[in-house]
Amino acid sequence: MIEWILILLAVAAIAALLGFNSLAGVALTGARILIFVVLILFLLVLFGVIALA
Repeated sequence: MIEWILILLAVAAIAALLGFNSLAGVALTGARILIFVVLILFLLVLFGVIALA
């Protein structure tokens, strides 16, 4: 999932440099949502709510 975040951030940066602001916004929003999901999963694992075997 970290790979997808990095890919979306790269797409957003390149799109912003080329002037595709709407595409950059969509990619940045997707990356922001994935970062939020990863953060929530990390906190759940950290506090022992989810046990990864």
